[in-house]
Amino acid sequence: MSEFKNFKSGDHGSTDLSVLERLKQRKDFLRLAHAKRVHSASFVLQSRDRGDAQMLRVGFTCSKKVGNAVARNRAKRRLREIARLVLPRFGQVGHDYVLIGRAKITATTKFTALQEELLSALRKLQSNP
Repeated sequence: MSEFKNFKSGDHGSTDLSVLERLKQRKDFLRLAHAKRVHSASFVLQSRDRGDAQMLRVGFTCSKKVGNAVARNRAKRRLREIARLVLPRFGQVGHDYVLIGRAKITATTKFTALQEELLSALRKLQSNP
């Protein structure tokens, strides 16, 4: 069955976004622009191996195509939450990840479906060298 059946969105167990380092500078996002990517129905996941053993880093972005500020912020909140739940457990150390929201889809897709899509995208990235 689903690997996320025990996760609750309010559960702050050991999978907290504070254990992930955030990407905030434009140069970090630009490095990932030409990295490996996986397109899912609700978002795009980009990944790059930094080649070190530091903790993984994650960034989030939604363009104006996603909608107005309210829609973009809602989409980014949902992306942050799935990253908080999934990446500390299934992400690779020494990698940078960027989650890119999709117009009218990221904010409306069921939350469990978003989690499953992120896990599937991570598996695809990790299986392709």
